[in-house]
Amino acid sequence: MVEGAFADAEPLTEPIDAQAVGPVMCDDFEAGLKPVRLAEHGLNIPYGMVWSMEAVTVIGGGLGGLAAAITAAEAGASVTLHEAHRTLGGRWRSTPVRKKAANPSSNPAAYRAHEGPHVIYRDGPTWTWLKERRLLGVTCRVPLSAVARFRFWHEGRLLRTPPIGFLRALRISRRRDVPVDQSFRDWASKLVGEEAADMGASASGVGVFHPDPGSLSAAFIAERLARVFAIPPQASYRQGSWGAMFDEIGAYARSLGVTIELGSRVSSIGTGITIVATELESARALLHDDSLAWPSGRTALLDLGLTLDRRDVFVVSDLDTAGWLENFTMPDPTIAPAGEYLVQMHMPIDSAASKADGVARLEAIADQALPGWRERTTHRLESLANARTGAVDLPGTSWRDRPAIDRGDGVYLVGDRVAAPGLLSEVSLNSGVRAAQLAVV
Repeated sequence: MVEGAFADAEPLTEPIDAQAVGPVMCDDFEAGLKPVRLAEHGLNIPYGMVWSMEAVTVIGGGLGGLAAAITAAEAGASVTLHEAHRTLGGRWRSTPVRKKAANPSSNPAAYRAHEGPHVIYRDGPTWTWLKERRLLGVTCRVPLSAVARFRFWHEGRLLRTPPIGFLRALRISRRRDVPVDQSFRDWASKLVGEEAADMGASASGVGVFHPDPGSLSAAFIAERLARVFAIPPQASYRQGSWGAMFDEIGAYARSLGVTIELGSRVSSIGTGITIVATELESARALLHDDSLAWPSGRTALLDLGLTLDRRDVFVVSDLDTAGWLENFTMPDPTIAPAGEYLVQMHMPIDSAASKADGVARLEAIADQALPGWRERTTHRLESLANARTGAVDLPGTSWRDRPAIDRGDGVYLVGDRVAAPGLLSEVSLNSGVRAAQLAVV
């Protein structure tokens, strides 16, 4: 059956590009493997990934679970994926939020929002993986008109230009010798001063969702700060929201023979190969393994639907308390009704603070960033994301120290808090691909 599945494969003469494959391969991957290219999507797959037919069960239909299912199916495995919800996508699901609005519209699907802000970075593995399979769809980059509306929040006011201290912290974040075993605050303070170090750490908040990012590993924060504020900007948006993409990813998986069971909640695992791609807390309960733990953030979320005002800003990066405001309609007008904006904000909070505390801080930023927003609000949704914003690494730890992907006895772990590199959802993608590679070898 494996031979039949690869009947359309055409041998290539050139070796695999080790740098291109590296982000989703293990550290000791071998350069120069001879690849095959599947005519259907033009993807190079090492011969070493094509073994024998295996039966693989994947639990979870988010990005990581789908990446695992597809990677295993591309290597010839027979895959069944179970998703407890009625739709695929995990936290990437986009929801017609007007159904929950205090001021409902006559069009309940007027907005499409995610659980918090979501972009894909063009310099990351998720972009490459989707592009190779022609699953990106129509994407949108940040328009120049929006770049001019980027603001910084510092000491209670909006700034058009970033403080010098922030720029100094950003500059050192691009160094290659950033230590793992020191906090970003301690390391950066020695180089640029404590105030600049704190501004740089707070600016990384959009990729960290932690109330005190300066206390985290210097290498962890520096990587996120450098990527979020790369020039030119690498953030990309999918027209119609990223959630819409998962119908296409699901269809692609089915075309490879993956069986997808929606509304299928798994309470125990069998004896065969199983890839668990759930929240880490759910995996802990499912596998009865108390070692499955890793710190994450706690964040207040505020979504607003607003009638248009041309004074509204595009982004506010909070240099004081690691918050973030973004008008997602500026790059993609299709996610809101004509003449309206969809703004999503987040504010990290510690365990002693309430959701209301975080929302109040966001409202203070909105008062300056979105003039008259209270009178223009057509939709409002508040929520709290607890341990749902990816891993954070403390000083002395890196992604390699997180719960291992290979749990033994044919069980593999996938998610955004496991031992895989990347920024936010890239960890899920990388762990999903790696889990499948380990499972079918």
